[in-house]
Amino acid sequence: MQTNFTEKQLENPRNKAADEIIRKCVHCGLCTASCSSYVLTGDERDSPRGRIYMIKDMFERDVKPDAEVTKHLDRCLSCLSCMTACPSHVDYMHLIDLARPFLEQHNKRPVRQQMLRNFLARLMPDPVLFGTVLNLAVSTRPLHKLFKTLAAKLGIPEAVTMLEMVPKHIPSGGKLSAPGVHRAKGRQLARVALLPGCVQKVLRPSINDAAVRIMTAHGVEVVVPRGAGCCGALEHHLGRKPRAIKQAKRTVDAISEVLRHHTLDAIVITASGCGTQVKDYGHLLKDEPGYAKRAEKVAGLARDISEILDGLELTAPVQWNDLKVAYHSACSMQHGQQLHHEPYEILKQAGYDVVHIPESHLCCGSAGVYNILQPDIARGLRDRKVKNILSVAPDIVATGNIGCMTQLQPVLDVPVVHTVELVDWSIGGPCPDELKHLEVRTHKVSDL
Repeated sequence: MQTNFTEKQLENPRNKAADEIIRKCVHCGLCTASCSSYVLTGDERDSPRGRIYMIKDMFERDVKPDAEVTKHLDRCLSCLSCMTACPSHVDYMHLIDLARPFLEQHNKRPVRQQMLRNFLARLMPDPVLFGTVLNLAVSTRPLHKLFKTLAAKLGIPEAVTMLEMVPKHIPSGGKLSAPGVHRAKGRQLARVALLPGCVQKVLRPSINDAAVRIMTAHGVEVVVPRGAGCCGALEHHLGRKPRAIKQAKRTVDAISEVLRHHTLDAIVITASGCGTQVKDYGHLLKDEPGYAKRAEKVAGLARDISEILDGLELTAPVQWNDLKVAYHSACSMQHGQQLHHEPYEILKQAGYDVVHIPESHLCCGSAGVYNILQPDIARGLRDRKVKNILSVAPDIVATGNIGCMTQLQPVLDVPVVHTVELVDWSIGGPCPDELKHLEVRTHKVSDL
């Protein structure tokens, strides 16, 4: 795609980076068929190609984005399916990352939108605050129907969406993801650091517990660093780059402290959305003095838990079952990290009948807090995903991202669990609460 930046404009690092990315686009349109928002709306402005044109125009003319441009750029889920489909390898991820801080700086969104974005940016990365608010929401579940009716009448669909996602109860667990060292059982084969995350350790602490149990049982020492906190993905996708950089620096500092005392073979992440962010730290912090090299090291060590388990010789399953598992590959897993076969293989190795979901390349509509900020598109994508899941009639849905679990479970009668929880259960770990009713369909291998 031809660009028209002046030499003076190209002195700006943002414009220079955008120019290099945009010039790779050849207008082929293959991205449109894979774009989750375009597939739903059919509007070219909701496609990667359309957004590239808008970003190009915005930067070249150096104009403040109007409400229409902001609307269509905000509608991007950052699912990155377009990058998987693009034959020219256009780096759309980093292009939209350049546009979002510009939008945040120069566009005055309606007051309600801005208040909501501020609230989410404050709430979600803070496990203590998020846990407090979530407990309040759970305790008021009997009133949710009334609250949703009022929110709908007042034209606040975001509130309806948030209430729909409130779980029935706050799960227990999470003891294994507290800061500290978990020794390997038997001969130590490797040492890893586990990033505990923020939202996930409140909504589903059993995920990290399962990961620690599996790794230590297979000779992997697990170090949970102190002070890691949120990876910065949420604020990064909201266009709040300074805040995202601050959170990323805190994570790099926490890992650096571990590296002063231990060698690490990997940094393990159990939420694929966070994994995509951490693996990009080298780019995010490339201009930060004192952090650039350390960020590259952290990014190079980052691994999704499925990569770790795929590299281990897992213990044979202690139970046999006939359970059919539909594997939902999160966008951050298949497009962001380009991980495709690893989760399938470890589920099969664990003894499950694993089936593919039609249109698996499309997003479920979660995308961080996209499902709250863009409830209509998110609901449409969710319903489409649910229809595709039900078409294969699974007993269980497995995925590697807490956001997808939270998005899908409220409207699915089929339980949605993390891949690592299923693997842990198959080799002798506790049965996830959501699967207790399926225990009758399992048998100890030793009894067969």
